[in-house]
Amino acid sequence: MKYISTRGATAPKPFSEVLLMGLAPDGGLMLPEHYPQIDGATLQKWRGLSYPELAFEIMSLFVTDIPAADLRDIVNRTYTAETFGSAEITPVRTLSDGIKIQALSNGPTLAFKDMAMQFLGNAFEYVLAKEGKQLNILGATSGDTGSAAEYALRGKKGVNVFMLSPNGKMSSFQRAQMFSLQDGNIHNIAVDGMFDDCQDIVKAVQNDAGFKAQYHIGTVNSINWGRIVAQVVYYFAGYFKATENNAQKVSFCVPSGNFGNICAGHIARQMGLPIRRLIVATNENDVLDEFFKTGAYRPRTAEHTHVTSSPSMDISKASNFERFVFDLMGRNAAEIQTLWAEVGSGKGFDLAAKLQEAHEKYGFVSGKSSHRDRLETIAEVYRTDGELIDPHTADGVKVAREVREAGETIVCLETALAAKFEDTIHEAVGRVAVPRPAALAGLEQLPQRVTVVPNDAQAVKNIIRTTLDQAV
Repeated sequence: MKYISTRGATAPKPFSEVLLMGLAPDGGLMLPEHYPQIDGATLQKWRGLSYPELAFEIMSLFVTDIPAADLRDIVNRTYTAETFGSAEITPVRTLSDGIKIQALSNGPTLAFKDMAMQFLGNAFEYVLAKEGKQLNILGATSGDTGSAAEYALRGKKGVNVFMLSPNGKMSSFQRAQMFSLQDGNIHNIAVDGMFDDCQDIVKAVQNDAGFKAQYHIGTVNSINWGRIVAQVVYYFAGYFKATENNAQKVSFCVPSGNFGNICAGHIARQMGLPIRRLIVATNENDVLDEFFKTGAYRPRTAEHTHVTSSPSMDISKASNFERFVFDLMGRNAAEIQTLWAEVGSGKGFDLAAKLQEAHEKYGFVSGKSSHRDRLETIAEVYRTDGELIDPHTADGVKVAREVREAGETIVCLETALAAKFEDTIHEAVGRVAVPRPAALAGLEQLPQRVTVVPNDAQAVKNIIRTTLDQAV
C-alpha cells in the first residue's frame, strides 16, 4: 500500500515514511492510493475477533512495509486490558432511549485520542529505532490530543514532544494532565490565542521545509495518517458490538471539530462496513454543520471562534476535512489545490452542487448543540440512566436524538470521561461526585511546567531551536 497527497505533488510513499512526515511536502494530507474492500465473508470472520486481533487484520491492509510479526507485536502491546480497563477495549452500552454509546475514553488520559495515540507512540518508537532516526513532534491541542500524545510518548526513545495549546482555554483538568508531566522529552507551550492559531503555527512550521528537515519535525495531530488508521478499527469493533449479524446497518454520531474522528468512519464505510449514516455533531463552532446543510465551507478566524463548554471542539478550521473533500471531488488534486487556496485566502468555498452526493453517496448528515443543550442532555442522561457523560459526548447524544429516524441504530462515540469537565457536570446536575481513576486524584495540585508565548510561529521555532541545539 502506497500513500498519495490530496494536493497531488508528492510521490507515493510507504506507511512508515508517511507516519513520520505529518503534513505532505506539497501542503496536502496523505491518503492511501485506494481503500481496501472488505467482503461479507471477511466481515463474518472478523466478527469474533478480539480487539487486538481485529486491529491487526485491519492495519495489515494499510501497513504493508512493517513485517506482520512486528506489527502484531506493536498492536498487542498497545491494546491491553491494563491500558484500557477491560479486554473489550471499546465496550458499547445502551441508554434507556436506545442510543448506544461506544466507550473510547478508558485509556490513560480518559479521552478517545488514547485509542490512536497509544498505537502511534509504539509505532514511532519501532520505526525510529529501525531507521536510527530521531523525531521531534510538534502538535496542537484543543484539550485532549496533547495529553494523549504526551502520555503515549513520554520517555520514548528518539522522540521529543512540543505541544501547543490555547492559553487559558482548556479545563483545569486538561491543563493539569499536560503541564504536570516532568519528563525531559515533553515541552508544553501555551499560545496566546485560540486552538486554530496553534494549528496554524504547526502548519507554518511544517511548511518551512528547511526548518522541518533540520530539526526532524513530525506531528501527532489528526493530520497524521497513523492516527486515522488506528481510529478506523473502532468503527468495525463498534459495529460488531451493536449488531447481531452483518445484514444490519448502524449509524455513527461523532462529536466533531477537526474531522479526524469521523474521517476514520468515512474510510471504514468506504471499505464496506455497513454504516448507514455518519452524523457530524458540532457545538456552537458549527462550520462543519453549515457545510453539510448548505455546501458552504467557511472557516472562521480565532476572533469568531466561540469559547464553549465542550472546548475540544472549539475549532473553526477542520484539518482533516480536506481528506473527505478529496474523495468528494473524485480525488482531483487540482480541484483541492484551488479550493484550499480559497480557504487560505479566508474566503472558503461553496460545494452546494455536491451536497446531495455528500448525503446520498457518503452518508453524511449533521446537527449542532449549544451550552444549554449540553447541560440538558447531561442532566437527562443522569436522570434516566444514572450515568455522567462529558460535554462533548452530550453534544453527540443531543444530535443523535434529534436526527434519529425510525428503526435506526445509532452508536454515539464517547469523546471523554466526565471527570475531565467537573465544572460543567456540576452546572448540569449539581454538586454530585464525579468519579475519576484513583491514579488521577489530586492531579490539579501537582506542580506544572509550561512556557507561554505570543501567537507567533517564530517564537515557537525559537523554543524548538534552543531546546534541541542545547541537547546536542
